[in-house]
Amino acid sequence: MIMRQGQQLLLPANPFFIWMTLFAAFVLNMVQNMGLWGRAAWVPDLLALVLVFWSVHQPLRVGIGAAFVFGLAMDVHQGGLLGANALAYTVLSFFAITIHRRLLWFTVPSQALQVLPLFVASQCIGLAAKMLAGGSFPGWVILLAPVLQAALWPVVSVLLLVPQRRAPDPDLNRPL
Repeated sequence: MIMRQGQQLLLPANPFFIWMTLFAAFVLNMVQNMGLWGRAAWVPDLLALVLVFWSVHQPLRVGIGAAFVFGLAMDVHQGGLLGANALAYTVLSFFAITIHRRLLWFTVPSQALQVLPLFVASQCIGLAAKMLAGGSFPGWVILLAPVLQAALWPVVSVLLLVPQRRAPDPDLNRPL
């Protein structure tokens, strides 16, 4: 793949690191749901954010199947409609994989604007599934969660790419 000018060449991503970050995001979502805010509609979905990040950066390792499994796990944890989060995460992962080549050409702040519609669509799909099953509308504050997820995109991008940015064997004679 042709890289943008000034873009750093990254090391391969460690599969153990990828799956540990997904599991950590899952645990953070669980703690967030049980914590101070409960299941507030405006709270960003950190697992969806990390799933999109790895679906964009490593689409062959983290794909639709992983999104489905994590979605089912979140459904079981929340005790709500089984399959609502699974459907939302699966569609989110599909669209992230669909745009991953185009997305990587943008700068990180521009990427945040590009993934915002994905987060909004995922939120709407999950909401529609829950409302079709008889749930109530949580209010328009639900649109704050995708905006917060998009705002967290640059932070997550920097944090999750740190292990890949280090030099494999640094010395003074090699520029890479």
